[in-house]
Amino acid sequence: MPLHVTAIIAAGGAGRRLGADVPKQLIELGGRTLLARSLSAFLTHPRVTDVVVALPPDLAAAPPAWLNGAKVVTGGPRRQDSVANAFDAVASTTDVVLVHDAARPFVSHEVISRTIDGALAHGAAVAAIPVSDTVKRVAGSDLIVETVPREQVFLAQTPQAFRPAVLRDAVALGRSGVEATDEAALAERAGHPVRVVPGDPANFKITTRADLAAARRRERQILADVATRRIGIGYDLHRLVDGRPLVLGGVTVPFDRGPLGHSDGDVVCHAVTDAVLGAASAGDIGQHFRDSDPRWKDASSIELLRQAVAMVRALGLVIVNADVVVVLERPKIAPFLDAIRLGVAGALGVPVEAVSVKGKTNEGVDAVGRGEAIAAHAVALLQSSSPVE
Repeated sequence: MPLHVTAIIAAGGAGRRLGADVPKQLIELGGRTLLARSLSAFLTHPRVTDVVVALPPDLAAAPPAWLNGAKVVTGGPRRQDSVANAFDAVASTTDVVLVHDAARPFVSHEVISRTIDGALAHGAAVAAIPVSDTVKRVAGSDLIVETVPREQVFLAQTPQAFRPAVLRDAVALGRSGVEATDEAALAERAGHPVRVVPGDPANFKITTRADLAAARRRERQILADVATRRIGIGYDLHRLVDGRPLVLGGVTVPFDRGPLGHSDGDVVCHAVTDAVLGAASAGDIGQHFRDSDPRWKDASSIELLRQAVAMVRALGLVIVNADVVVVLERPKIAPFLDAIRLGVAGALGVPVEAVSVKGKTNEGVDAVGRGEAIAAHAVALLQSSSPVE
């Protein structure tokens, strides 16, 4: 059976130490909230099955539209209460539960994968980084009572990953009145061993104004990275016929007609695939997935896109971002754009904010304008895998 991984994002607090006018998780960074950035890291991770978000009561009652794709629960007065409420909503089929702070917006897919593997192997794992300074234990206000060997000291991050039985014991201990700053501490108190896996210094938590300033500096650094980059363009067009589903970016859009094609005819994925392959000078979709090959009959085009991404990664390239324009007369796809972006981002292995999808009409001109066909244009930017992603 496929692995079922559920991510819990703790976003139930007010973040008062930051002194902002809105809850900390709703502060914007690079045009998206901290919560949206953290959420997208898990929604686009290929091994994460579903996500549960714990929100303050007022937000949980009317969650923002961009939370589509995640299950929302009401948080509690403490972080551990929010995680406990979210754990109650975790599916019984889950094999691994991840717990992540919404205020860590730079978590990478690599760190997420390491914590999943750690929980599978040991039952519980925490992303953490070693300290580099000498560590002193202090009593009272300023008296040093011990110098702690720094090789024994790590700074815990999130995500923290658990087998469900381990987290169940940790949650039960928290509900009994025991307080802790994270679920790993509760699991330890409940008698479960917890392993450390390598974290990432960039995966820092935004708690103070200084942290927020550091996050904005990092965002500028990422945007300013102009190392070797390559641009590709893609285009696809399919005739619309009765009896076929209309699939865009892996999302089935309700409509009475769909694209005629050998695969599922997903013009979004076909255009993006050609853009990705073109940027890498690696041919085109027809070269790698011929319409005469029975393997690709009714194939999921989002899976073909994943294969194209694997090809360019093997060439030492990674995706930076993609921009797509879908041209069709009907139906209106605006309500589905967020889901389409998530689907494409997941296939590309990038945050959702790195993908743009727009819907346009052809103003009644030609076959597309008459509603007889659907088309898509795409641009993809790739860079060598050595610069900061």
